[in-house]
Amino acid sequence: MVNRKMKQTATVAFAAVMALSLAACGNSNNNTDTKTKDTAAPNAAAGSGNAAATDAPSDKKVTLTFQNIYPDPATPNYKMIRELTDQYMKDHPNVKIELDTLNTDQQKVKLKTQAASKEVPDITIVNPAAQMKPFVDAGLFAPLNDMLDQNGLKDTYQKGLLDYYSFDNKVYAIPDGNNIEVVYYNKDLFAQAGIAAPPATFEEMLKDVKILKDKGITPLAIGEKDSWTGSFLFMNILLRTNGGPGFLKDVLDGKKTFEDPAFIEAVDAFQALVQAGAFPDGATSIDANAGGNIFKTGKAAMWSIGSWETGAIDASPVAGKVGAFQFPTVNGKGDPNEFMLAPGSAFAVSANSEHLQETKDFLNFFGTQYPKKQFELKNAVGIGQKVDGDLKAAGYSDLAVNIAGLFNQVKGGDLAFDNTMNPATAQVHLSSIQNLFVQKMDSKAVAKEHQAAFEANK
Repeated sequence: MVNRKMKQTATVAFAAVMALSLAACGNSNNNTDTKTKDTAAPNAAAGSGNAAATDAPSDKKVTLTFQNIYPDPATPNYKMIRELTDQYMKDHPNVKIELDTLNTDQQKVKLKTQAASKEVPDITIVNPAAQMKPFVDAGLFAPLNDMLDQNGLKDTYQKGLLDYYSFDNKVYAIPDGNNIEVVYYNKDLFAQAGIAAPPATFEEMLKDVKILKDKGITPLAIGEKDSWTGSFLFMNILLRTNGGPGFLKDVLDGKKTFEDPAFIEAVDAFQALVQAGAFPDGATSIDANAGGNIFKTGKAAMWSIGSWETGAIDASPVAGKVGAFQFPTVNGKGDPNEFMLAPGSAFAVSANSEHLQETKDFLNFFGTQYPKKQFELKNAVGIGQKVDGDLKAAGYSDLAVNIAGLFNQVKGGDLAFDNTMNPATAQVHLSSIQNLFVQKMDSKAVAKEHQAAFEANK
């Protein structure tokens, strides 16, 4: 259960995660390929990243492409990116910033295509660790150490967080968040079904699924067309059946294999959820944004997702009706205060940008203004930068304060699968878990499939 005796200060809440944080899948939304076509001119007071470049106004006309994954107009992130880019263009009339806006999976596919032709946009989105390493190894991203040293930007990030976006002491991206996976629940739907409190064990969760299903309520929202969503939920179960963090690291270190009992037990438990009817019908044909909207429109009782969704939930029809809890123990195993830890997707700069300095200048402005804008938009819970401010005094919701309290309880956790394993092994995993939504499989065969992929792609 959630400990409601939490501190209200954003700085304390976010600092609790600090170097414990690992990797994230990001926020998947609708496909609205939106592009802004406004413009703006260097102004040192506006926080540009290079002092020498901003000593005097420039009339050099440049157009920058900012690829992003914030297409849902109902979310604070949609407003944030547009308000910051609009402000920069207003202050810098010579700079035009075009937003290339996609959902998460579409952006990943598009970036791979762009990378193959070495046509990465000026700013793009990447995930940390294993997912961004191939782009770094190919020389596609520019180091950002010089940009981070401007205007004190580096010091705004939580201790250790930039390490997950760094290779050979060079930082190649700056993160948009630092999140934990939680289970959001609709208090009204729980009450309607006669469920007094969120489940503290997986067995209780399965019982709640049956109760909700019998009442005609979708128990767990998900959009598994974007396959990371099922994986992210599955990894919570593995974190429990393994008795704590480190299963994938042990596989990488040769201490365990995917045929370990802990992995097979996790597959069994996950399939129990599917077979109990926990998820929407046709889950694999629903994208992540549409899956989230099932919860945000009051049609599902629970949603297991990253804390980055807090602001979007507060801006949705179920605002004021939602609480959050830790993923429960499984078969008596695991510590609920160990989470799937998720430093967010991050902003990287193309090494081949025709306007490299101007891009860094803008990204420095964006990074320095980001925590202030998110706090203003009531969306600062779970960002990766230090934020000074009292959540309650600033008018943050009870849900936001609830989530901040969960941050304060974090003891440790694990990476997402696709930010730990190489892309080929990760793809087999994502497809394998996605397939479990369609048909029941022998759990030992699923484990064997994972191990074969790992050995083939070492």
